Amino acid sequence: MSESGGRRVLVTGGCGYIGSALVPRLLSDSRVSEVVVLDSLSSGSPANLAGSLGAGLEFRRGDVREYGAVEAAVRDVDAVIHLAAITGAASTHDRRAETMAVNRDGTENVLTAAGKFGVENVVLASSCNNYGRAASTDIDEGTEQNPLNPYAESKVAAEELLATAVEEYGIEGTALRMSTNYGWSPGVRFNLVVNHFVFRGLTDRPLTVYGDGSNWRPFIHVRDAARAYAHAALEPDGWPAQVYNVGSNDANYRIREIAEVVREELDRELEVTYLEDEQPGPSYHVNFDRLAETGFETEWTLREGIRDIADELCGDDY
Repeated sequence: MSESGGRRVLVTGGCGYIGSALVPRLLSDSRVSEVVVLDSLSSGSPANLAGSLGAGLEFRRGDVREYGAVEAAVRDVDAVIHLAAITGAASTHDRRAETMAVNRDGTENVLTAAGKFGVENVVLASSCNNYGRAASTDIDEGTEQNPLNPYAESKVAAEELLATAVEEYGIEGTALRMSTNYGWSPGVRFNLVVNHFVFRGLTDRPLTVYGDGSNWRPFIHVRDAARAYAHAALEPDGWPAQVYNVGSNDANYRIREIAEVVREELDRELEVTYLEDEQPGPSYHVNFDRLAETGFETEWTLREGIRDIADELCGDDY
C-alpha cells in the first residue's frame, strides 16, 4: 500500500485496446492511489491515454522482454494486471518466435519480478482462443485446451508459468480467459470481427465471412473486459480460482450471426459474402458459470456495442 492507503497497480500494455479502457477506470477507483503503465508503444499510443495523464499515473516506456524494464516497473506495486502481448491470433502464424518471446517470455519476466518484490496478486490476460476447435457447446475451465495458433500456444504457456509462480512465490494469481473483445475504447482495434464488420458496414462494403460462418465465439465488450480485470485485481479474494472464462453465457454467437446482427443494427442492405475455401479458425462455445461465483456480470449487449461504435465513428451522421 502507498502512504495514502490506496493500492499501486501496474498495467503492462496499458496503452492498448483494453488498457486504454482499464487505466482510467483504475484511476477513478478510490481503492487505487497510483497506476503504473509499462508499454513499449510498439502498437499502442500515448494518445490512447488522453485525459488520464497527470496525478496518479506513472508511465514507463519499456518492453516486457527486457527484464530490467519489467523489474523497475514492478518495484513497489501491490498488484499487476498483465495485458502486454502480441495479439491478433491469425496473424501470429507468421511470427511464432516473436509471439512466444513477448507473450510467454514476457510473462515469465513479470512473474519473476512479482515474486522478487512480493507483489500481492497478478492478473494474467489469457484467452478462450486457447480452446481451439471444440465440439462441446459447454466448454468450462476444465476442458482440455487445444491451441491452434502461436497466440493461443503462448497463452497456454503463460498460464503454466502463472501456476508455477503461485506455487513458488506464494503470490495470488488469476488467469482470465477472455472472450473476443468488441466495442469502442480510445485504443480501439479494427482487426476484431465485430469492430471490423461495423467499419465495413459503415463504409458500405460486404461483410466477409471465412468458411460457412458456423464457428462459435463468445464475445465481450471491451469496457466489460476492463471491469473484469479491475475487479480481479482489486478484489482478489473474490476470485479464488486460478482460471476463469470471462464473458456471458448468452453472448456465444456463430460468426454468421454476428454478420446478421451488424446488418440489422446498422439498418443497411449489406452483402454478406462467404469464402468457404478459407480457414475459419477456432470454434468454441464457452460456459461462464464459474465467473458468476465472483459476483462479476457483464453490462453491455452486442447490439448496444455495435450502435456505440457507429455513434463514435459517425457522430450525428449515424
